[in-house]
Order: sequence, then C-alpha cells, then structure tokens
Amino acid sequence: MAKKCAIILAAGEGTRMKMNLPKVLASVLFKPMLKWVLDSVALSEIDKICVVAGYQYQDVKKYLDSTNINCDIVIQNERKGTAHAVMCAEQFLSQYPNGDVLILGGDSPFIDETTIKQSYNIHKSKLNAATVISAEIDEPSGYGRILRNKTTNEFIDIIEHKDATESVKTIKEVNSGAYWFNVEKLLSVLPNISNNNAQGEYYLPDTIKLLLEQGEKVYAFKTNCKDIVLGANTCEQLNYLNVIARSKIIKDMLKKGVSIPCTDGIIIGPDVEIEEGSCIMPNTLIYGLSSVGKNCVVGPNCEIIDSVLEENSVVNFSYCKNSVIKKCRSIGPFCSIIDN
Repeated sequence: MAKKCAIILAAGEGTRMKMNLPKVLASVLFKPMLKWVLDSVALSEIDKICVVAGYQYQDVKKYLDSTNINCDIVIQNERKGTAHAVMCAEQFLSQYPNGDVLILGGDSPFIDETTIKQSYNIHKSKLNAATVISAEIDEPSGYGRILRNKTTNEFIDIIEHKDATESVKTIKEVNSGAYWFNVEKLLSVLPNISNNNAQGEYYLPDTIKLLLEQGEKVYAFKTNCKDIVLGANTCEQLNYLNVIARSKIIKDMLKKGVSIPCTDGIIIGPDVEIEEGSCIMPNTLIYGLSSVGKNCVVGPNCEIIDSVLEENSVVNFSYCKNSVIKKCRSIGPFCSIIDN
C-alpha cells in the first residue's frame, strides 16, 4: 500500500484576531481549529502527520502533546509563505520518497474525512503529480479561482484573486488551500519557487504552475462540501465558523432522533455523542468528550463538560464537569458536580 503523510500549516499569528495565541488554537465550539483538522486527517488512514508551527510554537507543541494524536512538529522561524513552511518540513517529507503528501491549513476546520479520502483516490487513480482540492462557493471574492478548459473541463491553472480579470472573477470554483502531492515531484520543484513578489514570500500554488510547465499531471478535485474552504482571520470570521458548526451539529442531532424543542442558547460540541430519545432544552451547553444516553433530559440552563449522562437521567439548571450521572438519576436544580 502506498505511503501517505500530511503536513498541517500552523505557523500563523492571527494578528487581526487580537488574541494572544497562535491562530490555529482559536476555538470553534470550544475545540481548537487545529484539532478539527487533526481529527479529520487522523481518520483518513494517513501514516504520519507533521505540524509546521511558528508564532508561539511552544503553545502549539504543548497542545499537541496533550492530544492522543502522534505527530511530528517542525518550526518555521521566519514566516515566508506557505511554500517556505513546506520547505521547513523537507526532512519529514524525505521519509516518504515514493509516497504522497496531503498539505492543508490548520485554520480551516471543516475539512472532512470523506473529502480527504475521495481526493486521494482520484489523485492515485489518475497518477497525478498534484491534486488541488476545490469547491464551488457563492461568494468567491478573495479566493484563488480554478481555471478549466471550457471544452474538456480539465484543470489549467489557479488564478489568484488579485491577478484575476473581471471574467475570471465570475468563476465560483475556488482553491481550498488543500492539496495532494506526489512527494518526489513536489521536492523536485520546491527549490525553484521564487519569492519575487510584493510580499517577498514563497507560495505553495506556485508549485502547481511549475509542475504544469514540466508537463506533469495536475487535477482539481471539486468537493460538494463548500464549507471546507472556510477559515478565519478575524473574530467576525471565527464567529461565522461557530454559527455554521453549531447549526450543522444541531441538524445532525435532530436527524438522529434527539429532541430539541427550541434551539435558543443550545451549543453542542463536535465530539459530543447524544443517543436517540433524549431531549435538550434551551440555554444548554454540552461539549468536550461528553455523552448523553437514551431518553435523558438535559436543561434548561445546563453546562455539561467532559461528562457522561447515563440513560434516563435528568439534569436541569446545573453545572457538571468530569463526572458521571448514573442512569435514572435526577440532578438539579442549582447543582454543581465536579470530578464526580
């Protein structure tokens, strides 16, 4: 079986968020964006992960050490662009000379296991040197556009927004910033990337142009999941990611048979499990590694963190952290249960 590795770019400072932490550690539904990405990559049968950290890299390393995901970390001491970040991981890449690498940003939390696996299968079956993961979105302003041959629909180029003509700006298929590369082909063009631009940086999309110039096969895999292109550079954008994630999780819970009479004030984290027949009442937060069994009632006005509610339990107007509520027990109102 072919070897697969991944490089997650996580060196950004997030200046516009005005947070004293690396951008990738900003949370969506109480979970760092980096962990969203790590979880999806870890589920995708990838052999090894490398995280490229930069700004306050000690905080990123400390967080990675606290997870159960085994990954390498390299430091990009000077932030000179996305291709430069990959150059910093060259030693990691050299361990996979005949393999493929997934390169993606640690601040795009909605990349999913299905997209990663489907794009890899296309990448391998077509023997591509590179596969760009793209999506068609309603508001493409600011994104690099995917240019295709109008007759064959084959990938031609990525045109950055700032370089796009008015005609190209009407294209709604955009570069997600995630790519599969044949490692050997990638390493062959990385040294040829120029930083002759206004920012003096080395950009990863330039590898696509170089590969095309060498006659290599490059393909754009268009996913149906539009949200994978979304990231956050400001608190406003981070809030938007929270809104999308919250709505999606609530819809998924309703489809599973969880009763939510009113969604006001309800936030359910991405790693929470709730079984059918349970009811979540307004102004209730459930997050961390929490689980709710069948036929429970949670809320109103509850906060449940890293806790287990066994079947037929009831908790209302209460706070529960790192605890287990046994089945058929009623807790509240106005209880605080910590560490069992």
